[in-house]
Amino acid sequence: MSSHYFDERPHGEDRRRMIKATVFGRELDFMTSSGTFSPDGLDKATDVLMREVPPPAGEQRVLDLGCGWGPIAVGLALANPLASVWAVDVNSRARELTAENAARHRARVRVADPEGVPGELLFDEIWSNPPVRVGKDALHALLAIWIPRLYPQGVAHLVIGKNLGADSLHRWLNDQGWPTERVASSRGFRVLRTTKHPAAESH
Repeated sequence: MSSHYFDERPHGEDRRRMIKATVFGRELDFMTSSGTFSPDGLDKATDVLMREVPPPAGEQRVLDLGCGWGPIAVGLALANPLASVWAVDVNSRARELTAENAARHRARVRVADPEGVPGELLFDEIWSNPPVRVGKDALHALLAIWIPRLYPQGVAHLVIGKNLGADSLHRWLNDQGWPTERVASSRGFRVLRTTKHPAAESH
């Protein structure tokens, strides 16, 4: 049976390796493993996202949606120790690695599966290299769950490959009433900035 990085429990052998990745200007060691997204090193899309968008300052609550082995979550926590960083992934191996990598660098990161995030929590920022390979419908459903969990002035930073439907996702987000703009385009990837619909708080 084949295993995918978006499976809850990867079926393959847990083959671990230590890699180096530069996140927000810091070169850090990360443990990765087979059965997770991009186990051989930091993927281009995530690298573009972290190069194009600065980490938030101050006491922000930030969500790394689809955290993988944790480069965004760990990087955000180290770049802004005042932030409350949550890292969410359906993949149990990815969550384990994120927790291990956060502990290695003494980064304050709360790691959870999607159901483990308290329902009342809202976020100032969501960062995500979303799992486009789950399919368009599943991706839309995922974003429809989490974008409404932004504070009224909150923002989501999303990175999508141009050849993987970035422009159609951009249109879909706007069609849902979530104002979205392209803030960067680099190495074949689009960085989108999405805000929660202002009318959502008026009822």
